Amino acid sequence: MNPFSVLLLILLFFVLIAFFKTIRIVPQKSAFIVERLGKYQKTLEAGLHILVPFIDKVAYKHTLKEQAVDVAPQTCITRDNIPVEVDGILYMQVVDAKNASYGISDYRFASTQLAQTTMRSIIGKLDLDKTFEERDSINGAIVQAVDKASDPWGVKVTRYEVKNITPPQSIKDAMEKQMRAEREKRATIAESEGDRQAKINRAEGEKASVIAQSEGEKQKRINEAEGRAIEIMKVAEATATGIREIASSINEKGGVDAVNLRIAEQYLNEFGKLAQTNNSMIIPSDLADIAGMIKAASSVLKKDSRPVKTT
Repeated sequence: MNPFSVLLLILLFFVLIAFFKTIRIVPQKSAFIVERLGKYQKTLEAGLHILVPFIDKVAYKHTLKEQAVDVAPQTCITRDNIPVEVDGILYMQVVDAKNASYGISDYRFASTQLAQTTMRSIIGKLDLDKTFEERDSINGAIVQAVDKASDPWGVKVTRYEVKNITPPQSIKDAMEKQMRAEREKRATIAESEGDRQAKINRAEGEKASVIAQSEGEKQKRINEAEGRAIEIMKVAEATATGIREIASSINEKGGVDAVNLRIAEQYLNEFGKLAQTNNSMIIPSDLADIAGMIKAASSVLKKDSRPVKTT
């Protein structure tokens, strides 16, 4: 191979190197930082770009996607002096590639460290029981603190999530006993409430039964009274009708004689019964014989008999 061919090959090699250094293809949701002779030149966004060979170079490459950064577990002391181990996940996104390159050397490391220090500060203000209840407020406070500090770095902190809050085993045992006692307390209260409600229901049932029974007895007595009243009225109406019929019959021809005969018969019957049941009798002087008795009864009847107006 002659020297001319060697030189041509060397020249071709340098041309290829220059070509690859000149052309840059930036992927979607990415940003490249270009420096010219060591100084910031421009930010390349997604697409095809041509650089000046051997003068321009890509110094930093950043993804513009949201990133999930794991925050390592750390021990925090609560306000009631209980050590707990806390870890979490920090979500962030590069919004300014230039500041993310030159604002800080490693924004991921700085953000996680700031999240840990903020977490220790917040946990130190809360009791152990509150740390489990105030997760949302803890997450919000960390996001606010880290986002404010990372603003000059060109990084936006979107959210933070506490993964685990792990107290010591002795505290776990004590919490388990407390929860067991609380469950037993709720069970006892529920049982007593159920027994109380059952007694109330039985008392109300008995009350309703007594009221219904008394109402039934009342209605029964009302019905019986109404029945007796109707019976008395019917008897009175029948008696009045009978008396009117008797009075009407007396006014007819031969009515007085029939009444006298009826009186005499009844008198003799009753007098005979009296003689059978008693050893001694008192006989009026004017009724010593039957004829005198009938005559006296007839005279009384004639004396009081007069026409009776029927209705």
